Amino acid sequence: MTIFLQSLISGILIGGVYALIGIGLTIIFGVMRVINFAHGDIMMIGMYLTYNFFSLAGVDPFVSIALTIPLMFLFGAILQKTFINRVLGALPQNQILLTIGLGLIMSNTMMFIYTSDYKILTTSYSSSSFNIGTISISWPLAISFLITAAITLLLYWFLMKTDTGQAIRATAQDREAAQLMGINVKRMSILAFGMGAALAGTAGALISPTYYIFPQIGSTFTLKAFVITVLGGMGSIVGATIGGVIIGVAESLGAVYISSGWKDVVVFVLFLLVLLFKPAGLLGKSKM
Repeated sequence: MTIFLQSLISGILIGGVYALIGIGLTIIFGVMRVINFAHGDIMMIGMYLTYNFFSLAGVDPFVSIALTIPLMFLFGAILQKTFINRVLGALPQNQILLTIGLGLIMSNTMMFIYTSDYKILTTSYSSSSFNIGTISISWPLAISFLITAAITLLLYWFLMKTDTGQAIRATAQDREAAQLMGINVKRMSILAFGMGAALAGTAGALISPTYYIFPQIGSTFTLKAFVITVLGGMGSIVGATIGGVIIGVAESLGAVYISSGWKDVVVFVLFLLVLLFKPAGLLGKSKM
């Protein structure tokens, strides 16, 4: 039972960070109906930003989030304005090819600058933990989960209670109707992509103390983000949150009870089962 609880709690903690990645992809898809296959590479950029803040200026990875969020938001807004905006009315395959191409440019640029060597961000608490009874909990994962929860609640409040948040939700529900009501949908698209990039970059900062940092890591997390988004229901923030936690728990339990090499297989089997019995995802076509 102790091993089960240990794995369950670890899965929930890392699942919270996964959820943050999925929420970013969900916001982008909800507002623009574009599946961003460069999402994981944007997260990778956030990881390298965090690494540079720590190695060059000694800024703690969790503190550096205050710098990562605005920088990644600006980066995402520039990407949307410069590239994504040009293909919003294009065929879906053209949108996919563009985002894949952007992801390749990002990963190869990082490889050119930093080489393909793995970077390790080691802090004084990277390997530290605390105990609750017989269960050991990692400090970095616990802090990451708390920060993720705070950001998610703040984002939910922003989308539900502010005029700009409601305009973003209206654009996600019906882009043409929102435009007829006087909402600047182009501006909402820039905000949405910027927010999605900021969330991905924040997730990268949060997992930097516990993951190796290398240019190709983005592809792994792009796939995870896509699975989380579809699992929870395309366009649903609550669904992405639930999907992220489910994926984290499935990975953790799969690694313990089956094999660490098979944990991804467990995730995809679960994903296929959900699609088989509920193709629209756990929360269907819920809107933001």
